[in-house]
Amino acid sequence: MNEHINSEKAIRAIVSSFVEAYASGFSDRHIAEVNNEDGVINMKIHNVFIAALGPEIQYYSALARSLDSSLGNMLEKMAIKIASLHYKVSQHVEGILFKEQTDYIAEILEKYKRHAIIPTINDYKGISSKQGSKIEKRHESDYYLIDEETGKHYLIELKIGGDLDNKKARSEKEALLEQYCILTNELGEDNVKILFATAYNRYGEGKQWTQSRVLQFFAKEELCISRDFWNLVCKSDKGYNIVIDEYTKNAHFINEALNKIKNVYLPLQ
Repeated sequence: MNEHINSEKAIRAIVSSFVEAYASGFSDRHIAEVNNEDGVINMKIHNVFIAALGPEIQYYSALARSLDSSLGNMLEKMAIKIASLHYKVSQHVEGILFKEQTDYIAEILEKYKRHAIIPTINDYKGISSKQGSKIEKRHESDYYLIDEETGKHYLIELKIGGDLDNKKARSEKEALLEQYCILTNELGEDNVKILFATAYNRYGEGKQWTQSRVLQFFAKEELCISRDFWNLVCKSDKGYNIVIDEYTKNAHFINEALNKIKNVYLPLQ
């Protein structure tokens, strides 16, 4: 019981510190740029089509884009920090790959691209037995989590909101499958899992994930959406609830930062 309480305290401490630091950094950066023509907000003021809608819309449209992207970066780093409480965390995979494996990967990805088959995890079952000429390879990885208690290894492609670029979907799945092969060649297939993860569910928490770009290349069994992702990195079935609750308690820091920025850019409003 104490272990669960200590874990929750540690998770909450990470969330609160990340949110407060993010809010401070976000306001400091934008306030420092107020007289800089190349500043994030100032670069948008010459868009005559937005400017015609008035200074408030001009300001909010620029700020919203900045908030969305920088908040996503913060959540990625926060998730890594939380994961490090319970997992060994790496952001690269390297080792032996076989040409027969890369050929097979290219074959199944081409079928996905043509919509010839719907992805399932069975598509790459047994791929570690395809061996022949060796290749040494290294891949950078969003998240490579090792659970040293269970021996399970997780290869995670994280898209904060789930947006998967059509042009990159194939190459991102290819990179994951190659990492999967490198690990399973050494560890066996039972101990390695590929996951496509999101920090929130764009369709609403608990709703089915239906984004076609994702489902074209990722099996339903590989989806790790919102609650499932936070529960995994927190190694707790209450992980999502803890993270959202603590984030909500500290969201006022971000609101205060946004008000500071607004007072500098729109002083008469």
